[in-house]
Amino acid sequence: MSEQQTCGKGLADNAVVPGALAGVAGRLAGNLEVHMRALDRDDPAAAREHDVYERVARGLRGAAAALQDAAAEMAAARELPMGRHDAEAMTSPGVLDAFARYVEAEDELRALLDARREALMQMLAGMREAIG
Repeated sequence: MSEQQTCGKGLADNAVVPGALAGVAGRLAGNLEVHMRALDRDDPAAAREHDVYERVARGLRGAAAALQDAAAEMAAARELPMGRHDAEAMTSPGVLDAFARYVEAEDELRALLDARREALMQMLAGMREAIG
């Protein structure tokens, strides 16, 4: 006998998405922060670059924290009791459209990450070679 799917279980199962996005955002911020250490702020162009990286890293850290908070709340909802739903509202075209747009957004993210992977792996290999 299979366990009944509930909205709480579905929410908890989907917590991996904001959790993974939080990890990417936080690590991108970390990459920018390490890069900032190499900038000579006596050079005006490097100082501007530093300021931009600092703002972006701060924003990414905030986004990562918010995404991680959402993931934790979603995961904690697993035992949320199933509430009464309006069957007509749940079977409306708007529900289908919202879910289809979500699936499309995941597909677009997957394609973006796949397209970037080769270039990133080449850059990583070059960095490893240069650093030893």
